[in-house]
Amino acid sequence: MASRVADLLPVRRAATETFLSHTGDLKGKTIRGGLARLCAQGANLLLRVGSLMVLARLLGPKDFGLVGMVTAFTGVLTLFRDFGLSAAAIQRKTVTEEQISTLFWIDISFGALLGLLTVAMAPLIAAFYQEPRLLGVTVILAIGFLFNAAGIQHSALLQRQMRFTALAVISVVLLITGGAVAIAGAEAGYGYWALVALSVTSPLVATIAFWLTTGWVPGMPHRWAGVRSMMRFGGTLTLNGLVAYIAYNAEKVMIGRAWGADAIGIYGRAYQLVYLPTDNLNGAIGEVAFSALSRLQDDPVRLKNYFVKGFSLILGLTLPITFACALFADDVVFVFLGPKWKDAATIVRLLAPTIAIFAVINPLGWLVYSIGLVARSLRIALVFAPIMITGYVLGLPYGPKGVAFACSAVMMLWVIPHILWCIHGTVISFRDILLAVCRPLTSAVLAAAVACGARFICGPFVSPVLRLILETSVLFIMFFGALLSAGEQKSLYLALLRGLRGPYLRHEPT
Repeated sequence: MASRVADLLPVRRAATETFLSHTGDLKGKTIRGGLARLCAQGANLLLRVGSLMVLARLLGPKDFGLVGMVTAFTGVLTLFRDFGLSAAAIQRKTVTEEQISTLFWIDISFGALLGLLTVAMAPLIAAFYQEPRLLGVTVILAIGFLFNAAGIQHSALLQRQMRFTALAVISVVLLITGGAVAIAGAEAGYGYWALVALSVTSPLVATIAFWLTTGWVPGMPHRWAGVRSMMRFGGTLTLNGLVAYIAYNAEKVMIGRAWGADAIGIYGRAYQLVYLPTDNLNGAIGEVAFSALSRLQDDPVRLKNYFVKGFSLILGLTLPITFACALFADDVVFVFLGPKWKDAATIVRLLAPTIAIFAVINPLGWLVYSIGLVARSLRIALVFAPIMITGYVLGLPYGPKGVAFACSAVMMLWVIPHILWCIHGTVISFRDILLAVCRPLTSAVLAAAVACGARFICGPFVSPVLRLILETSVLFIMFFGALLSAGEQKSLYLALLRGLRGPYLRHEPT
């Protein structure tokens, strides 16, 4: 295991002891950090769903659609907000005070540049959609780039130290603040401007919290700080993210252009409803996993052990959500969005398979990034993106439903080649992936059958809210009951619980 000294980030001595720690108990830190992030993401999910439920009733599809039209473009620029430098700082075994300070000022430069570029794009975006209201929306959203840039390296420091409890608290605080601002604005009748305020408030609050938590003040940039290799890593990662973003979000631009604000508003809310829980899960576990796996890149036995367990965990938490969205989409939409959004139910159902596919694909990203295979990830994205966009084009004449179907169909055909390409030459085998998928998938199918039976028997006699509670409760209880009856799965979850008590022994089972 890496020594305590080797993992310390040399920073100003006055601040060093307050925000740097050792990796002597990496497994314990990983599990406790993961639990902290999961708890926070659970709270985040409740807050985000609660805000969505309130805002969906205060605002209409057109309000969400107008903001969605802009974010479909600005989301591309968001990928460049730190040029992948935060991930580079986390992935490196050691970084210096000069390097972190230099990266901070590079981030600020990128943030200012992206903000100015967004302002310059505003007239073009308004002309593209033939919607003059988008001009002001785009200009205000541009401010968020600078707010984000000022906190990126502070957030990376917290991740590098594996201070995930602090990150968890910050994420909850910014959601509460942003949600309160948006709801207050919607109640006051500001319409889509309430959503704009949410998009700007959240990064501002996050950056203030990161600065206060780390206590770190960046120094002056250094020309010869040795950040060139980090910029290469970050640049490749950013380009990969850009290609992936286009692959996963081009359909929103297409729908907005071809079918209008109402259509993209409905599709966007269905998309958000599907990916809210999975984004929270992947954000919580992925953030911890990337930090842990990066520290194990020279220890293949432990790296495989950590990856397989994290992969199994994300599948176990995601598959029930997949089946719930596929089978009970009408109740999900009615309860969370309201009756005026009923057209979103079919889209939720059609997009549901992608939840499980992302549960397979995202952990493979943790693996290839942590061991430095960002060039491979870029090649994969460059092959996948044209295939995905072709699917959108074929589905577009049939409206949002056609696009949703095409999205799921292409990803189901792609998932096996993606797995094989990612794991080639690594310590992970295709057999490891199959074994990790087999038991959760079997448990999910059995649980779904029982839940459908409960819905068929009791559903006609209860309200949609009670019916959703009944069917999802049966689904989750039966799923985890079947899953934990297997010895390996049971031992995995018991090991996670034991890891919360304190430090692990250095010798870990494989």
